[in-house]
Amino acid sequence: MSVLSRFNTARLTSALLASLLLGSAAHAAPANDIIKPVRGTLTQVSDHDLTLTDRRGGTLNVGLTDQTKVNSVATGKLSDIQPDSFIGTAAVPQPDGSLKALEVHVFAPSLRGSGEGFNPFESADGKVNTMTNGTVGKLVQANGRTLTVTYHNEQKTVLVPDDVPVVTIAPGDRSLLKPGAHVVLFAMKDAQGKLVARGIAAGKDGTVPPM
Repeated sequence: MSVLSRFNTARLTSALLASLLLGSAAHAAPANDIIKPVRGTLTQVSDHDLTLTDRRGGTLNVGLTDQTKVNSVATGKLSDIQPDSFIGTAAVPQPDGSLKALEVHVFAPSLRGSGEGFNPFESADGKVNTMTNGTVGKLVQANGRTLTVTYHNEQKTVLVPDDVPVVTIAPGDRSLLKPGAHVVLFAMKDAQGKLVARGIAAGKDGTVPPM
């Protein structure tokens, strides 16, 4: 993994997604710079490790450290997206340059600024789309939501259809990490080559993170 890729992953995971400084369209990005989260269901958890079954049925062991950050993901609703909300959205680029959301996660105020930027992102179906984290500006409520999202003095227009899943993200703790919990995590290899979680988004009350 390149130094740039490691830096991008660390920025995203510090507050979730966040999974982010590339500033280029997903289809043009080098493969090593695509943010690729691990998604799955926890099967075992200890103080220093967790084991999960990923969405392809594989088993993965990932280390935990004192620096591993945990956020809570809860089911939200379209009305949670408001002007001045800080959000993230995995989305598909449209021919006119706008984005069509695949999901939206609304950050708690204390997580404002998490992973701010626009970057290539591997979605849950394995396709490479985009991830945009920024502040909602103009918002039009008609046939879903059409909104502007501003990040680092740049802006994207995002269409959020009525049926797009919306979740809220808030600071969490390790009590969320228990067998059966659905997680999205961002990991890096340590000096010994072992995967170590830098950040984990854990579903609350059975929520499956849609990111």
